[in-house]
Amino acid sequence: MLDFELLRAFVAVAECGGFHRAAERLNLTQSTVSQQIKRLELETRRPLFRRTTRSVALTDDGEMLLGDARRLLQLEEAARLRLSAPRLAGTVRLGVVEEVAGGTLPPALVRFAAIHPGVKLEVQIGVSADLIGQLNAGRLDVVFAKRPLGTSKGRLVWREPLVWAAADTFDLTPGAALPLALYRERSVSREAALAALQAGDLAWEIVYTSPSLTGVRAAALAGLAVTPLPASAVIAGLRILGAREGLPPLPDLEFAIYEKPKPDTAAATLAAALLALAQSPSRPSI
Repeated sequence: MLDFELLRAFVAVAECGGFHRAAERLNLTQSTVSQQIKRLELETRRPLFRRTTRSVALTDDGEMLLGDARRLLQLEEAARLRLSAPRLAGTVRLGVVEEVAGGTLPPALVRFAAIHPGVKLEVQIGVSADLIGQLNAGRLDVVFAKRPLGTSKGRLVWREPLVWAAADTFDLTPGAALPLALYRERSVSREAALAALQAGDLAWEIVYTSPSLTGVRAAALAGLAVTPLPASAVIAGLRILGAREGLPPLPDLEFAIYEKPKPDTAAATLAAALLALAQSPSRPSI
């Protein structure tokens, strides 16, 4: 039988790349973590790490154990939370921007549903301004969206750069207006891009609009235009443009969780779960 505490220490060292940072994550001393790894290696009768004075790397046996250890810890935590969590029921109406829906959201909802099977989730995907408006109107209970520029409402989950993205093959013709692909509706990314361009001397024109991230990114991939994207949404086939191409800097994006006033227990629990999972060291990329 493998000890879960030893597996937890093993995963922390593997993910943090060393004993010091693993000890900080686990709130233990470095010597305690080192002893736990030694005990696990004795139990498995396998060396799990290659240690040097400068680095710690997994052995082949360590690589093989890592995936199993993560799954075991996830099962252990899910079982523990399922037994200790309050029995919740009802419906929670969740609004999410597309940038989150394609990355952080699915594993978060899967985990929440496993712990609270009595809660029904209704998920709506849209742009930040519309979702926040629906929350304020009482049509949504929780919203996971980009924070409007210059505001501090909502609970900040993470911050990342907003960048100019274009196809690998895209070339800006000297003297020509910058072709833009933007969200059709008012959005944080659209407003940030237009504000940056209006403050400079670069000529530009909107040649493509879409209600979705998929649409504006497709236009960029096709070489039709440049579009502002979260850095994590830049995929293969796109490159980031900047000052070298004469483009102005863009502000960072802030992703936040919003709740209706006096949320019920199910909505508040979902908001807390999304906040905790999205802020974890293993937060998926968008």
